Amino acid sequence: MLFRKKIILAVTGSIAAYKSALLTRLLVKAGAEVRIVMSDAAKDFITPLTLSTLSKNPVHSSFTLGPEGEWVNHVELGLWADLMIMAPASANMISNCANGSCNSLMAAVYLSAKCPVFFSPAMDLDMWKHPSTQKNIAALRSYGNFIIEPASGELASGLVGEGRMAEPEDILQQLEDFFNLPRQFANKKILITAGPTREMIDPVRYISNHSSGKMGYALAEELAHRGAHVTLVSGPVSLSAKHPNIQVIHVQTAHEMLDATKMNFEDYDAAILTAAVADFKPKSPSLSKIKKTNASLNLELEETSDILQTLGLSKRNNQILAGFALETNQGREQAELKLKNKNLDFIVLNELSNDNQVFGNDFNSIEIYSSKSGWKSFGKQTKAEAAKEIAIYLEQLFNHA
Repeated sequence: MLFRKKIILAVTGSIAAYKSALLTRLLVKAGAEVRIVMSDAAKDFITPLTLSTLSKNPVHSSFTLGPEGEWVNHVELGLWADLMIMAPASANMISNCANGSCNSLMAAVYLSAKCPVFFSPAMDLDMWKHPSTQKNIAALRSYGNFIIEPASGELASGLVGEGRMAEPEDILQQLEDFFNLPRQFANKKILITAGPTREMIDPVRYISNHSSGKMGYALAEELAHRGAHVTLVSGPVSLSAKHPNIQVIHVQTAHEMLDATKMNFEDYDAAILTAAVADFKPKSPSLSKIKKTNASLNLELEETSDILQTLGLSKRNNQILAGFALETNQGREQAELKLKNKNLDFIVLNELSNDNQVFGNDFNSIEIYSSKSGWKSFGKQTKAEAAKEIAIYLEQLFNHA
């Protein structure tokens, strides 16, 4: 399913750059339109002429000037593509992308890309295993990027182990699989909430929690990839949505999140509320910064609005409403009670424990429950993988509605 897909192939400085020639040929043979972006270091391993000949397009390696003298080709490429694949992806370029270091055309194209981005790392074993590289890989995953794991084998250094760039045929298959995702939600509108909320104590301080929003954003991306039009109501997080089918509404407080969900819910086929909404807020926030004194501070709190319960009261028979339950004990009992009291169709349980550190983590162990199907448990997996399981569960509910 790569026919007529617009693909950016980014080639970094690595001995594995020779594989990019075969990957280019395979992509073009599959019917994709390929544009190459090369780093200056990549030219030491493979020539631009080779890649331009195979791709049938000029190779990009430096900024070009627009009619008013501005640098524009990184923006144009970022808007043009259906997918960007960095293969090989060196440790240096992975670090630049993970940390937002815009010191080359390639990094600028990545930061401008509105499409899904894949990385196929290639480096020596010790570089791949180094904590800083693994931290950068985790950061890229958290931004919604996809990592094609390196293969194990003999490396250019003579060492044997992980670090070999995946073979071009394997990369091609993963890209085809990505575009072949079922489009079962093509006519569905789905509402997602994600992240924490902040309840102001004064203009400087607030009540919140450790939610990173990673689960909600992963679910939004997965549903959008499967064809849904997704509205993502997001609390304050450091993430950004990649898929063009995702509309993001940014909010701060529980009240703002309630307003945004109520405004959209009526017209939507389903809503899955993953956000960790603050349960309490200061009753009378101070309009100026509270100064520290020798006296104790008494902070009077009141409950915030219950968004799930509010939507549950207005839910139509042909709508699906789901929520998340984060519990530290008696998880199943609490989740079942929440599902019943808030008129949910299913609920996803996270149990916080030493083995399942949910907040800020890229991994999660979830259980899904509905009164009709009972409990379904999943082992530890990435949040992107958990999002796939939730999407499959949602599809089954739509099919039996």
